[in-house]
Amino acid sequence: MPAPVRRRHDREIVALALPAFGALVAEPLFVMVDSAVVGHLGTAQLAGLGVAAALLTTAVNIFVFLAYATTAAVARRIGAGDPRAALRQGVDGIWLALILGAVVLAAVLPTAPALVRLSGASGTAAPYAATYLRISALGIPAMLVVLAATGVLRGLQNTRTPLYVAVAGFSANAGLNTALVYGAGLGIAGSAWGTVMTQNAMAVAYLWVVVRGARTRFPAGTKDADGTSGTDGGDWKSLLRPDAAGIRACARAGAPLLVRTLSLRANLLIATAVAARLGDTAIAAHQITLTVWSLLAFALDAIAIAGQAIIGRYLGAEDAEGARAACRRMIQWGVACGVVLGLLVALTRPLIGPMFTGDPAVRAALMSALLVVAVGQPVSGVVFVLDGVLMGAGDGPYLAWSMLVTLLVFAPAAIAVPAAGAGLTALWWAMTLMMLTRLAALWLRARSGRWIVTGAAR
Repeated sequence: MPAPVRRRHDREIVALALPAFGALVAEPLFVMVDSAVVGHLGTAQLAGLGVAAALLTTAVNIFVFLAYATTAAVARRIGAGDPRAALRQGVDGIWLALILGAVVLAAVLPTAPALVRLSGASGTAAPYAATYLRISALGIPAMLVVLAATGVLRGLQNTRTPLYVAVAGFSANAGLNTALVYGAGLGIAGSAWGTVMTQNAMAVAYLWVVVRGARTRFPAGTKDADGTSGTDGGDWKSLLRPDAAGIRACARAGAPLLVRTLSLRANLLIATAVAARLGDTAIAAHQITLTVWSLLAFALDAIAIAGQAIIGRYLGAEDAEGARAACRRMIQWGVACGVVLGLLVALTRPLIGPMFTGDPAVRAALMSALLVVAVGQPVSGVVFVLDGVLMGAGDGPYLAWSMLVTLLVFAPAAIAVPAAGAGLTALWWAMTLMMLTRLAALWLRARSGRWIVTGAAR
């Protein structure tokens, strides 16, 4: 790759990835703050949080296509020179998020205790898990709106606004959790209420940004790319109203990514269930390890987010060679960042345990598991980058099938851990096997070039 082209791609990646990094790491930092605050209440409370957080994260992140599919679709239309259609696509995604959020909330509230039992929580941890899950579920609609609105802004090549909202949200969450858990004496319930309040405030901030952008960019009478006023007659208020056909189209486009995400979440839920069956010490250490792993994953995903926006824009502009070159450069970034993060985790392992717990047994289990996490970071760097590239290309069906194959490989390996009398470290080696399987599938697809389909829509 010529040096000028490499520098151009580097500038694009950095301009989008750095703000995206700040916004992405805020999500696991929410859980990390909860873990740090609740962890000092006791091991049973931390174990309960581990089970509830896994369930809540699953309930929300299975719909991460609201962000990913929206980013790709909006970026394609930006590349094709039709910003009005791009925003219309994004608004449809936000309405879909509200509908899905209401459905999920209605399902989780009455079933929280049963879900906790199915997750393998111990008798001491289950009451805390049920309390946290029931309260935090009230923030699910807001969380899904945040996902969809973030996708809109990323597709518009704007990753700075999500950063500002995320930083404000993280700061508010930390303050509220500390005040409610210890100041108000609410215990684990206070942590859940603090998160709910923060998530709803973030959703309101995103909606305000989208509405303000529509009013400013598309006043009444604005024309579409084809010179007409479009189906909404050029009225920005009409642009923000729900459109049944558009919402259904968003749902259909996101279906393959839903399958992909369900398969991924199944992997993580299986890991949590196995850790729970290894005992309270193991599930507590697993919760901390998973929190660190998620933080690293979101950090690496910053490059993938840049990939979604950049690849979508290149393909929308019918620049296939630009998309290929950007893909190659982002893989190099993924490897380098993975190596750096792996070394960082390996060197700071002794400092991580005391941040979350005073239990010596939990700290000991954590040291070995974190070493496995550190070793696997270069693999994770490439996996997340290629995942983002294929999402940006709208290659959802392949991502769905490849993740189903990964599930078939990981599930037997994880389930075999307690049967073999092994512990938490072996479980995290199984997680590394999961990432290696994903790497093989994604690498084959990237090399084939079949993901390169140009035009305003795939």
